[in-house]
Amino acid sequence: MTITPTTLTRAAGVAAAAAGLIFIGVQINHPPMEVASVTTTEWAVRNSAKVVMAGLALAGLTGMYLRQVRRTGLLGLLGYVVFAAGYLAIGSVAFLSAYALPSLAGTAPGWVSDVLATASGGVVTGDIGLMRTAIQVEGFLYLAGGFLFGIALFRARVLARWAAALLAAGTVASLAIPFLPQSFERPFAFPTGIALIGLGHSLWRTTRTGTAPDATAPAPAAAVGSHVTPAGAE
Repeated sequence: MTITPTTLTRAAGVAAAAAGLIFIGVQINHPPMEVASVTTTEWAVRNSAKVVMAGLALAGLTGMYLRQVRRTGLLGLLGYVVFAAGYLAIGSVAFLSAYALPSLAGTAPGWVSDVLATASGGVVTGDIGLMRTAIQVEGFLYLAGGFLFGIALFRARVLARWAAALLAAGTVASLAIPFLPQSFERPFAFPTGIALIGLGHSLWRTTRTGTAPDATAPAPAAAVGSHVTPAGAE
């Protein structure tokens, strides 16, 4: 099998779409963020799926960026780096949730409870050390990166603009979660998942048909002047 840039770009599109599907799937009927949930098989499976999702999202984002690297400019680079770092953080926190928290639930339930409370916006009563910082950084990178990368993709006019706009709006909309009932938290992840599916399909389709604009050329003047205006990661 010959590996070509087109093959890798198509694979990145599939990876992005798969990441979006997993991101939506793990939110459905998610168990409560309680110590009792941490030791269940379901908890391990869901958080393992989040680790896989983060890896697929990284591959997808890389393919999107390289497909239009010159058209997205500095904003695209900044958005890609921040958003990719956000998914690295999501994968790291999900890995700890899947494989570290269960072993601590029996010996340090208070610490585990505070970690879960930090991730879900609950009341924290103790000190969880750098885990608090890690979760806060994860949320910031996810929100800022999704917003910046979504705008850059929208302005580049290479991939589906509706999906790029949804990515920017969907990630920023997560800022409203603390002001809404907890039942709203999981559905707020759906727009980002749908956006990843749309962008992944668009990336795969443009390389298949060859009808996309020249992704290596600078963005047209009209696009440069245009403007467009973490949920479920734990």
